[in-house]
Amino acid sequence: MAHRSARLTVFGRQLLVQRVIVLGKPVAMVATELGISRTTAYKWLRRYRTEGEAGLTERSSRPHRSPRALRRAAVETILAARVSTGYGPHRLAYATGHPRSTIGDVLRRAGMSRLDHGDKLTGAPVRYVACHPGALLHQDHKKLGRVPDGGGHRALGRAAAPSRHRGDGYDHFEVLIDDASRLGFVVQVPDERPASAVMALEQAVAALAGQGVHVERVLTDNGGAYRSRDYAAAMQRIGARHKRTRPYRPQTNGKAERLIKTLLAEWAYARPYHSNDERLAALPAWVDFYNQGRPHTAIAGLTPHQALVRNLSVNHS
Repeated sequence: MAHRSARLTVFGRQLLVQRVIVLGKPVAMVATELGISRTTAYKWLRRYRTEGEAGLTERSSRPHRSPRALRRAAVETILAARVSTGYGPHRLAYATGHPRSTIGDVLRRAGMSRLDHGDKLTGAPVRYVACHPGALLHQDHKKLGRVPDGGGHRALGRAAAPSRHRGDGYDHFEVLIDDASRLGFVVQVPDERPASAVMALEQAVAALAGQGVHVERVLTDNGGAYRSRDYAAAMQRIGARHKRTRPYRPQTNGKAERLIKTLLAEWAYARPYHSNDERLAALPAWVDFYNQGRPHTAIAGLTPHQALVRNLSVNHS
């Protein structure tokens, strides 16, 4: 595997082959031009002659044999203990007798390093990524208590804040996120009824269509709005297939759940608001920042919009 300061990229190796084999230049001269040793030049030429263009790509640096690697039985013991106890590396180290660093590596390779990445009952990893934008759209509903005029306890302190039982009511939001690109949509709706869920879905589908993305499947929980005839009719109109999570398995719709948690932490409760209108006015700017300016760790530090554009350019090239 090439390191960050390697002199030759795949393109550089192609230049080497072209100058030596096609143009007939001496290997020593081309090696000097490219800033590499003659030994390195001969290595890539040998790979090209035996493997063709495929020989110019990087190979894994993983050794063929790892005699000191942890035995399969020990790995299965660690994973079984993780599932049955839910313990982290520190506590599993006492339970299994292996160093916690080793246990951390085992859990990471198995996709079980975080409890919220697994099924609550079986512990099996449930993380997945759709192959392209539009292949799967997640949708969920969030009900959020309104901020009283003058501010709530976050702005005034609990002693000075109005009573929690004053009856200010709730704001309702439909949250949708594209599985592959993580492009998110937050639509304020009047209630939890089917018409509200359909309205938000159609807005998100129209926005994705404007980017050249066709929604193929939509994943929701088993809420009444998503089991309604109106929602089923909307699915037929947009030409998508409806998938619902198994009962008591909200983690299957985890990307929508994760967007809601981020929404609460970075918008709803990010700072004190002195009125509900002030908080609602800040929502569009936050959604725009989430899609356009906020790097996402699950997509290699790209923003959702960058991931969408890159994925579309690859698939359509």
